[in-house]
Amino acid sequence: MQTIKSIIVDDEPGNVVTLTELLTEYCNEIEIIGTASNALQAHDLIKKTDPQLVFLDIEMPYGNAFDLLDKIVPVTFEVIFITAFNNYAITAFKYAAIDYILKPVNIIELKEAIKKVRKRLEDKSINTRINSLLTNLKPENQSAQKIALPTIEGFRFEDVNNITHLEAQGSYTTVFFKAGNKELVSKAIKHFEDILPVSIFCRVHHSHIININYIKKYYKGRGGYVEMEDGTTVEISTRKKDDFLEKFRH
Repeated sequence: MQTIKSIIVDDEPGNVVTLTELLTEYCNEIEIIGTASNALQAHDLIKKTDPQLVFLDIEMPYGNAFDLLDKIVPVTFEVIFITAFNNYAITAFKYAAIDYILKPVNIIELKEAIKKVRKRLEDKSINTRINSLLTNLKPENQSAQKIALPTIEGFRFEDVNNITHLEAQGSYTTVFFKAGNKELVSKAIKHFEDILPVSIFCRVHHSHIININYIKKYYKGRGGYVEMEDGTTVEISTRKKDDFLEKFRH
């Protein structure tokens, strides 16, 4: 198996040692070609070594991880964030299809992240995903985020406000857009329930999530159903009815 040239960026020497030991013992496809303890060192090391993968701590001297990436764009390497960062940033990682591992590092999560990195190294979409992440992290863009939708070809990047509803297809999900088109993506509907903003998206059925901004009419019944602006009708399960109606009580 071809190795993945990698560097570790963390300002805590103990964390660098621990991660190196874990990678050496459990992830023999990873080749550590350098380490850095701050953003300035990391910038120079990345330019010098041209890594395929960077294990990147968030907070460090001379600028955080996002400052570093902003200076490097276009990014040509995969990134796995090693972080204890806030929930908003973690949601942003998921939106942009960027991997992260919470401290302390879990071996199973580490191996899974590396497995996904190996697949994505062939995809060549990292720069687009990093740009999406950096854009979504800006406070003024929190209400207009772009989400990375994994497709057979790679990733489709879409403003969440353009999504009208989602329908479960086993371990896949069909995402419908206001333009009238749709996309089958390789994520279960639970993934989208966890990350889409609850202010406008509502899980109304085990198979359906809807954007309440695109509801045309609600029809009463045991659970009832809604008619979307594109004419689609979506059943509302009895146990989801109260949560759905609560969004319209002011």
